Amino acid sequence: FWDVHTETPLHTCKGHSHWILFLAWSHDGKRVASGCKNSQIRIWEADSGKQLCVLSGHRKWITWLSWQPMHKDGECRYLASGSKDGDIRVWDTISARILRVLSGHLQNVTCVRWGGEGLLYTASQDRTIKVWSAEDGKLCRTLQGHGHWVNTMALNTDYVIRTGAFDPAKSSVSPSGDAAALAAMALERYNQAKGSSKELLVSGSDDFTLFLWDAADNKKPLARMTGHQQLVNDVRFSPDMRLIASASFDKSVKLWDGRTGKFITTLRGHVSAVYQLAWSADSRLLSSGSKDSTVKVWDIKSKHLLEDLPGHSDEVYAVDWSPDGVRVVSGGKDRVLKIWRT
Repeated sequence: FWDVHTETPLHTCKGHSHWILFLAWSHDGKRVASGCKNSQIRIWEADSGKQLCVLSGHRKWITWLSWQPMHKDGECRYLASGSKDGDIRVWDTISARILRVLSGHLQNVTCVRWGGEGLLYTASQDRTIKVWSAEDGKLCRTLQGHGHWVNTMALNTDYVIRTGAFDPAKSSVSPSGDAAALAAMALERYNQAKGSSKELLVSGSDDFTLFLWDAADNKKPLARMTGHQQLVNDVRFSPDMRLIASASFDKSVKLWDGRTGKFITTLRGHVSAVYQLAWSADSRLLSSGSKDSTVKVWDIKSKHLLEDLPGHSDEVYAVDWSPDGVRVVSGGKDRVLKIWRT
């Protein structure tokens, strides 16, 4: 754990005996879940770095962790995990027990998204996306269309779910109140952000295509988005829900309309595969991390490169933008974390 203001380490949390493959902050910012190659999930307290519990049950390594949105769960109790064993498990992280196991995927689960309408979306290497009811674990529908592994998914509500009751515009670091009050604040922000639009899902695959889905009501995709020449690595909705950005091994980043899936433009500049994307909070800028060891920041209005951020000495695997829009962080094969100030 790092203090981003002093840029010094706060805690070192030891417990995992194998590679840590995934980390996820709870939406209240009080706990972090980590999943490792030994198929264990550990929950840590953010303030002290203490381990709170170990969740065991998966038979193979953990591929994804997703907390229930705050407006459904003010105390941030429930966590969904996906694994190479093909199962999704829903955990109660306070009593450290399994609530339910969602089985149905035939291969590795690659991505789990916990939506704001009480649905769990899971993608797999079996080429399908499954939509589950989070309340009872029933399978609602299976979305088919991709011709290869589904690598990544994004919801148009991801940003407002991620920020929960915290409004970065008001720079409220920690809204006070009990779980019910936080859930009510989060629900208000969620409804305001979503407005009259539906919760949409976009998926990216090894078959070079993306699909846009209205998965809550429909098995058929709204749009099939083609244009990438190689597999799609990452896909993200902009915080204002108007745009979709996709990153691919074909060295490009593409922008699409967030409601119709219509192609808008291609952002070229990377000289190698693009691994990950992150939007700024105001949806005006997009950052991308690449195998070419650079992070690039794109201006969405002009659709041109705004900043080239060299500094890493090897591939940049991960890039993220803080929800308040103040910092970009990148991490790569050179084992260095870099924080870039906007």
